[in-house]
Amino acid sequence: MVNVVIREVANNIWTFSTPFTRLGLFRIGGRSTAIRLASGDVWVLASTPLTAETKATINRIGPVKFVVGPDSVHHLFLAEFHEAYPNARLLSVEEAIKKKRDENLKWHGYWSDSNREPNFGFENEIKSCYFSGFKNKDIAFLHAPSKTLMVADLIFNLPATEQYSESWMGSGFPVISQFVSLNPYTSVHRSMTKALVMNATAMSRDAKTVASWDFHRIIPCHGDVIEVDGNKAWQTAYGMYLD
Repeated sequence: MVNVVIREVANNIWTFSTPFTRLGLFRIGGRSTAIRLASGDVWVLASTPLTAETKATINRIGPVKFVVGPDSVHHLFLAEFHEAYPNARLLSVEEAIKKKRDENLKWHGYWSDSNREPNFGFENEIKSCYFSGFKNKDIAFLHAPSKTLMVADLIFNLPATEQYSESWMGSGFPVISQFVSLNPYTSVHRSMTKALVMNATAMSRDAKTVASWDFHRIIPCHGDVIEVDGNKAWQTAYGMYLD
């Protein structure tokens, strides 16, 4: 059984937070996010299991029009969402689509190094920035009306307190939790980010794009939601690429 914490973090934005342990050791948590667009349709960043409780909540929000995978590694549960919402437009990065080629999913579009700025119809409310220079090919999304940034592996904010709040496990890293903090203000975060950068020039371009956006909240897939000073957190984490 998957423990899920469902919360309306802002007007028209719901998060679905669950435990997720990387390599059986690092308790980083997982999170999906659903947004009700002005049209009444629902946009979902799908990164966690589609539990019965998750599905019931999303169905109450409205009809799902977009199901989005945010990078090349957060694709484990896209098939569940696709099966539940076959008429929704399924979107992700090109590398994720290649990994899922044997699952017979019906894709409606993608981001890639040669298709960095596709238009899918939600851009007047949700902007996207594709990070071609980042190893996992992440996309940062901005919900402009609520000034909320959504990311997968571009920002961590651990420990994952909310994501483990309904679990029998604690939210810290076993053994090393007392020595390591992984949030945008730490040197550990900057070192991890630097290790994942494959092209510094491209990374600088895209980090500057996100830094220019107007947001105060960050919803990461891993760790607690950053409710205030989100742009400051971003500029701290990516300062080396903003000069």
